Amino acid sequence: MNLNQLKLFYLAIKYKNLSHAAQELNITQPAVTKGIQRLQEYYEVPLFHKLGKNMRLTQAGDDLFKIAIKIFELEKRADDCMAEYQKENLKHLKISASESIGAYYLPEYINQFSNRVPGAQVSLEIISNQQVIENTINLKNDVGFVSFPVKNKKLKTIEIIKDEIVIILNPSHPLVKKRRLNASDLEGHMIIMHEQGSYFQKMIQDLLDMNNVTVTMPITFSNNEAIKKAVEGGMGIAPISKKVATKEIESGKLVALSLTSTPLYRPFYMIRHKERFLSSLLGKFITMIKHK
Repeated sequence: MNLNQLKLFYLAIKYKNLSHAAQELNITQPAVTKGIQRLQEYYEVPLFHKLGKNMRLTQAGDDLFKIAIKIFELEKRADDCMAEYQKENLKHLKISASESIGAYYLPEYINQFSNRVPGAQVSLEIISNQQVIENTINLKNDVGFVSFPVKNKKLKTIEIIKDEIVIILNPSHPLVKKRRLNASDLEGHMIIMHEQGSYFQKMIQDLLDMNNVTVTMPITFSNNEAIKKAVEGGMGIAPISKKVATKEIESGKLVALSLTSTPLYRPFYMIRHKERFLSSLLGKFITMIKHK
């Protein structure tokens, strides 16, 4: 059945007026008449004793109108249902992020975004890099943020931040006397490192291998706060993204020294599913992040 023709029939009977039906659908009255006639011709069943003023339905027409009422009531319910979801989706943004970018960068960005877009609701889930990738692939978030580039045909990856990696030290550590460090200055020191197998650890290990530097790494931690606390307690030194230790550096609890011979930078990436619907809210957030 042609639902467009059925709707012409339904509205004509509902309003008992062809002109009103035409106005609601923004078409001409002859177009309404023609559509209803085609519906009758298709089924070869008369629906009216008279079409026009004082319309009278046949038994077939009356039965069809009762069915049409149910069909278009369901159509309105479907529209209303989708409108509610649309309303909710347009004001809510779900973000997944790995620890470093989620804890130390995104809160500031989200706050700025909320000030720019009043009424926006943003939820941030801080999980592992791999979980962020899986959530993004499975459309469980609107956008994700990770600390290494992702190659997946379903995802679009954009580098958004590049933070300097510094060596943090307890203020009483002997290396504090230096203003900057060469990789060779790390020789023999105890380095507190991110967990084995992490992208960050690989980056540092490559630097040490490239410069033939030997260090001891008896302690590894899975989060930045534990690393900073360990360095504050004098357990060793640690490479870390500068932004992550800003508060402790400014308060004097830690000292940060740059690597001069081979400066390192830790990039962060925004990932999103290529088929994820780009709502106006998500579009505004992505644009803001890109221009940071």
